[in-house]
Formats: sequence, structure tokens, C-alpha cells
Amino acid sequence: MRNVVVVGAGPAGLAAARAAAVAGAQVTLLDAADGLGGQYWRHLPADRPAGREGLLHHKWSTFGGLSDALRAHPAVTVLPSAQVWSLERLDGGIRLNVLLGEPDGAGRAARTFEPDALVLATGAHDRTLPFPGWQLPGVYSAGAAQALAKGERVAVGRRVVVAGAGPFLLPVAASLLQTGATVVGVHEAARVGALVRGWLSRPLELAGAVGKAGELAGYVRDLVRHRVPWRPGEAVVAAHGDGQVEAVTLARLDERWTPVAGTERVVEADAVCVSHGFTPRLELAIAAGCALAPNRFVVVDDTQATSVPGVWAAGELTGIGGADAALAEGAVAGTAAAGGDTGAADARRTVRARDRARGFAARIEAAHGVRGGWTGWLRDDTVVCRCEETTYGRVREVVELTASHETRSVKLTSRAGLGPCQARLCGRTLQELLGDPAPSVDRRPLVVPVRLGDLADLPSATPTASVPSSVPSSVPTTANPTAPQTGGDRI
Repeated sequence: MRNVVVVGAGPAGLAAARAAAVAGAQVTLLDAADGLGGQYWRHLPADRPAGREGLLHHKWSTFGGLSDALRAHPAVTVLPSAQVWSLERLDGGIRLNVLLGEPDGAGRAARTFEPDALVLATGAHDRTLPFPGWQLPGVYSAGAAQALAKGERVAVGRRVVVAGAGPFLLPVAASLLQTGATVVGVHEAARVGALVRGWLSRPLELAGAVGKAGELAGYVRDLVRHRVPWRPGEAVVAAHGDGQVEAVTLARLDERWTPVAGTERVVEADAVCVSHGFTPRLELAIAAGCALAPNRFVVVDDTQATSVPGVWAAGELTGIGGADAALAEGAVAGTAAAGGDTGAADARRTVRARDRARGFAARIEAAHGVRGGWTGWLRDDTVVCRCEETTYGRVREVVELTASHETRSVKLTSRAGLGPCQARLCGRTLQELLGDPAPSVDRRPLVVPVRLGDLADLPSATPTASVPSSVPSSVPTTANPTAPQTGGDRI
């Protein structure tokens, strides 16, 4: 029986874990959150459940079926609150170093895993382009706003502007409306012409996204019912306020996303939610040595295998294609990682579903991909790195003084990207401003911040395979008591 570790419990990770178990593997599912579902199915905790949770989620029954199947399967161990803080390459294998417990808690229990096969389903996080005033309280990434709405039923403001690019803006607006916020408007940076060319140039690629039409209709219905305007070809180019967002400046954009002079207007708002797409969480993939495509996604073959033997990838790591693509990719990856037959009838149907869903991902980039003219709304005093408060002017000064466009050099000189988020928020922006395509901002030997005390307490000898007795009782493991136990550090 092969031992498979899946990192990430969103749609791709859940599908991979179930497929691997069905194919006969011993599966361990790791996720840093305290529950399953990832960002897509973020929901209220079990101790205070919602009566109608499905109102805020698409495919909620799919999530229920996956999570129930995994918790009931005798060969599956689910470990929430499990942060993979580093990955080591061994001769012929991979070692994952994991801390179990609350992310900010002291005395977390350490475990290591050396699986026969590893499936990476680490997902992505928001990409937000900077603009003057975006460091003000009240400016949120769209993902953060939706997480608060879904996971806590909290609205980020009373009058909220939603802006950026991509279909994700619509469910964010719908989530805000569900919490009682007034959505002033939804502003899509792409112009109508770009949207038509991107979505309709190759209509056959949309065959796998027929179900998305119902979702779109639901979002349009919500916007119409609440009289929320949707305005293409517009962007938030500045936020204003004394210690808090009080208003934003909106402007029309041309095809290259350059603000059109004279079209600016100020709108009152106490919050703004911004998303310009997503960037994959590449730390573990890079640490494993996986090859990346020029668009910074992990390269996989037809079975979702990466360039590293024994490592598969699924979901947003391989392209931003939505939940349908993630579910199909996860199922293919899990089957292959477990040594299952991807040529079997059921597996072939899953592969076809994945291939159809990938057409949707291609359309998102074609229609909503970031265009270079956005730098036209930057000023020299615009903060580029919020952690270190490094401005656009400082970055330009460093480039002029050092004659260097290499990201690492500019980071060390200007301090942009050296703060607590370790360039997760500003890294792509900095690279784009410098014209440096190398993925150096995603190369983090420590994937997440780790207390020095936790590092000092790491065992010097090979630890036991089972969850150590020192694991705090607050760590909610869901290891099935009937699952076979391993006799060493390999699981």
C-alpha cells in the first residue's frame, strides 16, 4: 500500500485525498486551517454552525460528500491545524516538516513525513495592485472580505466598493450583500472589447463551463435586485481618508489599463475590496524542484505529475480555473499518486472533465489578465510594499542608483518585500515594475513564520510516526481509529 500525503484541503486537495484512498493508498491530508474546505468552502466552525450554510457556497453538497467520505474512510487521516513549514529534498524522496497546533501558539508539536507520493494542492492567494492610499485601514483584498463574510458573517464596511479584475469580483459582491453591506459598485478593469475577445474568441473552450452560466445568472440577479452597478473598464486609482478609507477615486481605463485623463470621479465609501486575480502559492513546489511555466504555474503532465518524481500538483498551482477544474485535477492527481489506473473508464471521464474545465482557465486570463498600463496610476509617494512602507519613488531611486533590475538586489536595497508577508503581497508587483521574470520572490526556505522556540525544540533524532503525546489537546486531529498505523517516520 502506497503512502500518499496531500497538502491542502480545498477542492483539489479533498478530491485528491478521496481518489487516492479509493485507489488503495494510505492517505494523510494536511491543512493549515482548523477545518476542511480551503478558501472556496470557508464556513462557520462546527461549534456555531449556520442553519443554511449552502446559501453562501456553490457545490456545498459536493463539499459535504467529500468531507464525510474522507472522515469515514479507514485509510485516511485528516490533520487540520498542520502547517508545513519546510520541505527537504532527500535522495529519492521528499521530507515534509510540519507543526501541529494554532499558528500563533507556543509549543506546537513537530512531525515529519516522508511519503511515497506527494500531492501539492496549496492553492493561491489574491493579487492586489497598489494604488495611492491602499495602505489605509478599510482597504481589503477581495479574498479577505469574502473570508470574513463566509467564515464570520462580518461585513468589512457599510458602503463598500468592489474593484479589480476577474469573475471573482461577483461572488465577493454577493457575499457582502448577504452580510448586509451596501455595495456601491463593482468595477471591472477590463473593457467590454477585451471581455468579448477573451471569452468568446474560442467558444468551444467554454464547453466545460456550462454550469458556470447558472452561477453567473445568480450573481447578476443579486446585483440587479440590490441595484448594484457593474462597470467595465474602470478601476479604483486612489483611496482617501484620515486614518480610514472615506472615499475612493474611480477612473476609466483604456485597453492597456492606463487611466484616461479627465474621467476621474470621487465616490464615498468606508471600505474597498480589490482583487486583480490570483497568484499561486509556490513555496513547496519550488522547494521540491518542480518546473514552472513562464506564467509562473507548476508544469504538469496529463496525470498531474510534476517534473519531480513522486510529486503531483493540482488546483490553482497549475492554473486559475475555478472549483470545477480543481476538483477534476485533484481526482486525477490522487489516482495517479496512489498508483491507480488513470486509463480506467471512471478515470478517463475525470480526465475529460479536467480538460474541459481548463478551457475556462484560459478564458479568465485572456479576458481579465493584468495589463501593463496600471502603473499609470502610481505616484512617487505610492506605497508599493505595505509591510516596509517602501514607496514607488524609492524603488525607482534604487534602480537608478544601482543600475539593477534584479528583484533580489532591489529588495535588499529598498527593503521592498522584506516584511512579515515576505513579498506575498508585493512580490509580483515588484517584479513587474522591474521587468524581472525570475520567480525569486516565491523562493522561501521557511514557508511560514516559525517561532525560534519551535525550531529549538525540534527533535534531533527521528521522531515517531504517530501523533506525539505532547500534541496539545486543542489540536483537532481526525485520524480514523481503524486506520493502519505505521511503524516509523514514513507515513
